[in-house]
Amino acid sequence: MRDKVARFLEQAWVTNSIIGVILFNAVLLGLETSVTVMAVAGPLILILDKLCLAVFVIEIALKLFAHGLRFFRNGWNIFDFVIVGIALVPATQGFSVLRALRILRVLRIISAAPRLRRVVEGFVTALPGMGSVFLLMALIFYIGAVMATKLFSDAFPEWFGDLGRSAYSLFQIMTLESWSMGIVRPVMEVFPWAWAFFVPFIMVTTFAVVNLLVGLIVNSMQDAHAEDSNEKTDAYREQVLARLEAIERRLDQR
Repeated sequence: MRDKVARFLEQAWVTNSIIGVILFNAVLLGLETSVTVMAVAGPLILILDKLCLAVFVIEIALKLFAHGLRFFRNGWNIFDFVIVGIALVPATQGFSVLRALRILRVLRIISAAPRLRRVVEGFVTALPGMGSVFLLMALIFYIGAVMATKLFSDAFPEWFGDLGRSAYSLFQIMTLESWSMGIVRPVMEVFPWAWAFFVPFIMVTTFAVVNLLVGLIVNSMQDAHAEDSNEKTDAYREQVLARLEAIERRLDQR
């Protein structure tokens, strides 16, 4: 019985149906934010939302029945279990904020779509390497914030009055958001040589360190894709070998 349920859940049309329910539920949660729509069709939307949640609960229950405790050995199953569990907590008094967290159910699309899973797995794999890059970025920001505070705090206290403001201003400069006309050129009107500080900072952070992060993530995703391809190749090879062995047995019997 458990094997039949497991095979049922693995069928393509079942997976696609769950993805459809997730996307439909995401639309419903978006409609709930509209006062006009809720005034016209509020009760219907709430009923449909509960039906979507019921589908998710039934899916989790079937997976638990089919796999037993092995269900919790899969990280994506735990992810689904937590997301659906949050949606079941009553949104009353101190738990009212959980109503907003219902939108997290949309994240179940990640566990249901293999390609999205590979993207997330690649990102997670890149986290250790990204930690080193973030540490390097933090050191650069700390050094830059100390220097900017020492150099520009007197003339521009709103941008560089202390370490926190300096770090935030430098973060804005790193993102290239109004960095020239908004911050650097006004500073250069008082300190003409200020470009010698800001231009190297942009070159190091925006064009070097950030691109290093992108490279790490891309490499991890490529590795995850290659690993997935190798697993599929191995599975196909095993199927071919099994068929060849079956053919050999039939020939021997003749």
